[in-house]
Amino acid sequence: MRTLFPLLLVCGHVLAQVPLPQPPFMPQNASLGAIPSTGGVPNPQWSSLLGNLLFFYEAQRSGKLPSTNRVKWRNNSALTDGEDVKLDLTGGYYDAGDYIKCTFPLSAAVMSICWGATDFGKGYDLANQTPYLDDMLRWSLDWLIKAHPSNNTLFVQIADSAFFSLSVAPSLTPSGNLTNAYWGGDQNIPEPRTSYQINSTSPGTDAAAGAAAAFAACSNLYANRVFSSSYSGPATLQNSTYAATLLEHAQQLYNFATSARSVVYQQSVPEAGVAYPSSGYGDELAVAALFLSWALNSTSLYQQAQTYYSQYNLSSYQGVFNWDSKTPGLPILFAQIAQANPGFGNVSNWRTEAESYLDGVVYGGGEGYSTRGGLLYYPSDSGDASLNPALNAAMLLNRYLPLASTEKRKQDYYNYAKGQVDYALGKNPMSMPYVVGANPNAPQNPHSAMASGGNNISDINNSPPQEAYVLYGAVVGGPDKYDRFFDIRADWPETEAAIDYNAPMLTLAAMHVLNDTSDPFYTSLQAGAYQRPVGMPCDDAYSDGCGGPQLSKGGQIAMGAVVGFAGVVIFSLVGWWGWLSWKGDYDPCY
Repeated sequence: MRTLFPLLLVCGHVLAQVPLPQPPFMPQNASLGAIPSTGGVPNPQWSSLLGNLLFFYEAQRSGKLPSTNRVKWRNNSALTDGEDVKLDLTGGYYDAGDYIKCTFPLSAAVMSICWGATDFGKGYDLANQTPYLDDMLRWSLDWLIKAHPSNNTLFVQIADSAFFSLSVAPSLTPSGNLTNAYWGGDQNIPEPRTSYQINSTSPGTDAAAGAAAAFAACSNLYANRVFSSSYSGPATLQNSTYAATLLEHAQQLYNFATSARSVVYQQSVPEAGVAYPSSGYGDELAVAALFLSWALNSTSLYQQAQTYYSQYNLSSYQGVFNWDSKTPGLPILFAQIAQANPGFGNVSNWRTEAESYLDGVVYGGGEGYSTRGGLLYYPSDSGDASLNPALNAAMLLNRYLPLASTEKRKQDYYNYAKGQVDYALGKNPMSMPYVVGANPNAPQNPHSAMASGGNNISDINNSPPQEAYVLYGAVVGGPDKYDRFFDIRADWPETEAAIDYNAPMLTLAAMHVLNDTSDPFYTSLQAGAYQRPVGMPCDDAYSDGCGGPQLSKGGQIAMGAVVGFAGVVIFSLVGWWGWLSWKGDYDPCY
């Protein structure tokens, strides 16, 4: 078995990256998110949002932080990762509000971001955020390279989910009390941190193919492999040496995925299925083959992807696009490649397939529905992060616009996608922009062990009463199915941030930087627009509020007034009737 250690030794020559700006970009105070800009392209507020979204990833970094670190409250952490297997597995990102590192969702997020930066990369250029995009991607990809030390070995998780991930802790109570999980800062992370791997004897088709797709998509970005002039083109961060390194890892992992026994990775590594269980591997095989087909100019790989699409009956899928399921993106990617090079396939067939899915989203008939406030909601998936399916759908709709078969579809898809973005940025019943630090009304209590500043696991909601640090740029889980958002720290479905939650919003923000002269919706929201609803949420952490929406305090007062007035009227009528009867002027039997 040929290993990749020689590649790691020349890493210093591979990693020449785009110089970071001086002075560095720093997030603006949330109060400035309530002030409209002067407009124009690039729009200053969209550019600021794009910068904040990238800034979030620096707050999630694990390992030894570089001298360019902008998140001053973060520290070096988890510096012994990999010691149990005699490898350096430090670095990478903590997946969400905890301290585990997970390859499967990271691969999906990186694939999505690189795909978006290939199509709409000039938005990063215009916002002067390309250096930070490059920095963020390399922090991800360099760790994935470490996690792939030999052809048929891939580390899929560092640390135990049940100990670090509060979202899977068995003893979460309505008051936010937790046991058997660590809640605290990044300098006292408990050890040992076990390293979990898939390999030839314990394979994981989905995880290997998913990582292959990430490496291939990012190789296309760094090699400047443009799909079509219909898109803006890649961000300006080309590096042929780095692209070649990524492509080599992509090919090796794809070969691993297709040659080893076919199995979902949690069957080999049950621990990995605690937080991120996979539902299948057909979609990962197809998306890896597609990105590799474009990278290698291979019609045979494109045909292999078509075989997977048919073999695993992916056409019938009407669910979400997310870290687990890449299926909804496949017809769009098939069509993009066929449009760019008709020798690969029939773009018309894939246009029909893509529109079958997207029509179900926009016009109804798919698995999702619109909440009363207008959020696309999937009963089977939105309960643990409602915004992510909606934003991923908006991202796919916008990407598909140049391929739309009719002008009506193009306009309808655009309008629907814009509605989802507007909802996420404050045009919702809560007047809540769901990006931390974007506006005075943005979430104040993201579910983040690092940012909270507390260490009292028995009372994370109140210790401390106010979050110690602002987790700028974090897209939180979002509201419940009744459009309510309670901003409760322990309510991880609503308030947790995660590396895959930011991925679609990055691409959407880059699109808006390119084309939108108007501000994000939240600039119209003044401080105090958000009012926390009464009652409790209805989601995967709390069931107390699943009886439906409750009235706000103002609503309760208004209802009390109505009931009181009705009581006075009824009492008066009864009294009038009694008085008439007493006088003999009214016969109740008449």
